[in-house]
Amino acid sequence: MKKSHKMASVAVANILLLGSTVSPSAFAVPDQPKNWEKCAGIAKAGKNDCGSLAEGGHGCAGKAEIDNLDTEWVYVPEGTCEKITGGVKAGTKPAK
Repeated sequence: MKKSHKMASVAVANILLLGSTVSPSAFAVPDQPKNWEKCAGIAKAGKNDCGSLAEGGHGCAGKAEIDNLDTEWVYVPEGTCEKITGGVKAGTKPAK
């Protein structure tokens, strides 16, 4: 057997061995959050889930014109807003 064929065979064997030792939970999709919270101050321009009608704003998704405005928000899994720099919790919504 040529050296390159032997190396390829060893590589394939290692991949198969590795695949058989990885637990199925390593590829599991995490559960959906039970609740979402509105996180204001982190939405990028055009990427907001909604906004405040206060101060002449709007109430539509995707209408933010400036990054990180306090009146624009996005939904994030409950408990994560305060972990995001600049994030301010604005409310909670049950997941669908």
